Amino acid sequence: MTTPPLQTATDAAATVADGALLVDVRSAQGRAAHGEIPGATLVDRDDLDALFGPADAPAISLDTPVVVVCGSPNGSGPVAEALARRGYAHVSHVDGGFPAWKDAGLPATDPAEAPAEPTDAPA
Repeated sequence: MTTPPLQTATDAAATVADGALLVDVRSAQGRAAHGEIPGATLVDRDDLDALFGPADAPAISLDTPVVVVCGSPNGSGPVAEALARRGYAHVSHVDGGFPAWKDAGLPATDPAEAPAEPTDAPA
């Protein structure tokens, strides 16, 4: 098995525009704190069967291109590798994760939660 490649956010968006399934494996808290990608399929990284079905009976064709995004490649890489082990032949993940997607000016919602304000330390 080869390690699924990293794609720049812009290349990943083009892959999705060409019909790839965009899978966001960030937690609900991560999405609320940083924003979401409209149209992304949300998947619990610890329960891939919920979307993809069991490894021995895939619910989504193994020929389906899949792009995985997380907060960073450290989160998306293991999921992309798990999908490759299941037999998905066209899996990649986003270099820089969601922050890179947003920084590239690609579609993303604003955070649902306001970031915590820094507090002034006592003098």
